[in-house]
Amino acid sequence: MHIMQGEIKCQRRKKAVEADVAVDWGAYFESIKGVCPWSWSAWQTGAIEISHWHSQVKELKNYKARLYIAPKHKPRQLKKICSRLNLTRTHEEWLWSHPSFAHNSTPVPVFIQQDRQLLEKARNNLKNNSL
Repeated sequence: MHIMQGEIKCQRRKKAVEADVAVDWGAYFESIKGVCPWSWSAWQTGAIEISHWHSQVKELKNYKARLYIAPKHKPRQLKKICSRLNLTRTHEEWLWSHPSFAHNSTPVPVFIQQDRQLLEKARNNLKNNSL
């Protein structure tokens, strides 16, 4: 049986997409309540959108955050792109997460887009409540 190179790439891409669909985002957000308490409630109220990264940024509108799944990106690529986005989109804060870092990392590589003012407010509330 002869498999062409394009077919192999297509099979890999299909497996990556299937892996994305298999993520239990609710369980993930529940697991990080200790480090990001607002994310669990935001997820439960539909204020976080999960999307696929296609090198185009959408406005957050009514969302508190958006996770762009980027299955082919390595940590260095994620960091580089987030740095650029933080410089050009100053009203937002861009973070990234990659499963290779374990602990509280997302189960798949992602970019995280958040409203900078809302995030700073949440951080200040957390800091003031822990004093």
